[in-house]
Amino acid sequence: MSTAGIGVVGVGEALLRLTPAGGEILETAGAYTVHVGGAEANVCANLAGLGIRTAWLSRLPANPLGRRIAAAFGGVGVDVRFVRWAPEGRVGLMFVQPAASPRSGEVLYYRLDSAFARIDPDEVAWEVLDGASVVHLTGITPALGTGPRRLVARAIAEARRRDVRVSFDVNYRATLWSPSTACETLEPLMRGLDLVFLNDRDAVGVFGADGDAEAVAATLRRRFDCATLVLTLGADGALAHDGTARRQAAYEGQIVDRIGRGDAFAAGFLYGYLRGDMEAALRYGAAMATLKQTYPGDICRATPAEIDAVIEGRAAGFRR
Repeated sequence: MSTAGIGVVGVGEALLRLTPAGGEILETAGAYTVHVGGAEANVCANLAGLGIRTAWLSRLPANPLGRRIAAAFGGVGVDVRFVRWAPEGRVGLMFVQPAASPRSGEVLYYRLDSAFARIDPDEVAWEVLDGASVVHLTGITPALGTGPRRLVARAIAEARRRDVRVSFDVNYRATLWSPSTACETLEPLMRGLDLVFLNDRDAVGVFGADGDAEAVAATLRRRFDCATLVLTLGADGALAHDGTARRQAAYEGQIVDRIGRGDAFAAGFLYGYLRGDMEAALRYGAAMATLKQTYPGDICRATPAEIDAVIEGRAAGFRR
């Protein structure tokens, strides 16, 4: 299979996300809205919408639910030809009970022993990395078991062998493992990478780095020995440190669905990063994160023109 022209390759699991319909809660819902999502695949889908050729490496069961996931990402332009198909097994599920202030939201995962959790790194079509610019990974995958943990380490090794840059989003999930286990596992994987993303909560909770954002970013960049560290700060925007610290304010926007904002930020940042423009990377990341929360589901379906409109401060309204 030809891999010519593929710019970004994501490696990881995708899930079916089920959310109670009509404002119901998980305990009483009789119907659910179904979306497809997975951190690495979301980034690929978001970049595909911006015209970047992307591919996704994963493992799915050869059943209707596995095909549904592949079709969803293939349908938005992600190359899914390199997904491994398992003769048996199941997809992971994520049940989401949205927050309604003052009630907190809740996420329940059912992904233990999924088809992806049984992935064998030796079966992966690593040739997809030939000629790629970036491989994108997250800290979710190593939390899913021995095979996925080996997969991430292998992906980094295969990328380095081909001189492909590695992007890594910590993406800590408290329901999957403890902060201490995450720190012990992730830090060796992140050492010496090209690009590391994490949010200010994980900087404190997982790596014990607290204080002024610029100082935290500089400290963690040295600690991980990464070329660029990006620290997202919620409503306070984001900061990128590659030897020089750059800040970007968040853009305001209505919230329809919070899930996937971090993946949208990572995709927007990568869009600018691939062009060698760190300030544009921050602007695109912030704009895509804001636009993502206006769409239901995990994928940011904004066009480049809509992203530019946010960056340029052009008012939203109806096009007639």
